[in-house]
Amino acid sequence: MPVMKFGATMWFTEYAISPSELAVALEERGFESLWASEHSHLPVVEGEELPKVQADAMDPFLTLTAAAMSTKTLKLGTGICLVNQRDPIQTAKLVASIDQLSGGRFLFGIGNGWHEEEMRNHGTVLATRHQLVRERVEAMRAIWTQERAEYHGTFVDFGPMIANPKPAQKPYPPVIVGGSYPYAASRAVQYGDGWYALTGDKYGDEFAFIPKFQDMLAEAGRDRSSCPITICLYPEELDAFAPDQVGALARYEGLGVTRCIAGLNAEKRDGILPVLDRWVGFMRGFKN
Repeated sequence: MPVMKFGATMWFTEYAISPSELAVALEERGFESLWASEHSHLPVVEGEELPKVQADAMDPFLTLTAAAMSTKTLKLGTGICLVNQRDPIQTAKLVASIDQLSGGRFLFGIGNGWHEEEMRNHGTVLATRHQLVRERVEAMRAIWTQERAEYHGTFVDFGPMIANPKPAQKPYPPVIVGGSYPYAASRAVQYGDGWYALTGDKYGDEFAFIPKFQDMLAEAGRDRSSCPITICLYPEELDAFAPDQVGALARYEGLGVTRCIAGLNAEKRDGILPVLDRWVGFMRGFKN
């Protein structure tokens, strides 16, 4: 079984460490990947309080491009890209472009969204967003792999087109479906190249539902290696396993988790580097 890899994620803002600086720090410390989340905006809804950092987040494709230009081996992932709120033709070009610029290091983490008013501002209907996203993913795959791509669906419909560049990775960067069990897990089985599983108390017991996800893969005739599992742990979640955090990470690997992402708060260098160094200690203990 492959050794679990480690990444990091952040809501990149003007008051946080820059993506290029963080990327260099991660690569120097042996991390595998950097992930950037997104919200285009947060609608003002009376009685609803959401983290300000989500409204302040920069565009993930721009931040990850900055990170790519500062590194050589670090993989760059959207964690996640709200495909339900993005035009598929333009997004296909963004993905292919960053994959080319990074030398084939891009990971396309996607999600279907949950904030009804936010997606309504983009012309997306909550009730049909799952079918919409699946069609957009299928359409983008057509654009990435066909010289004269065309796609005809209920929500996405276009005739033959020439759209370049094509991604550096063949046939295309992995499409990693993000979300909770069982619904996002089911979508990952249906059309994903990986599952970015949401964990934590409100999402259920991952030590119970991850084996169920693997059963879903088997029932669909898919090998586990065709849809690897990524999880994300923030400091408070990791602290819950004290004093044996390394043992907890080994337990995740034993379940079949192939990547663990360290969740970072939007802070400057002085606040981030000690957290990275703490994770390096876990990573060394884990590998030993």
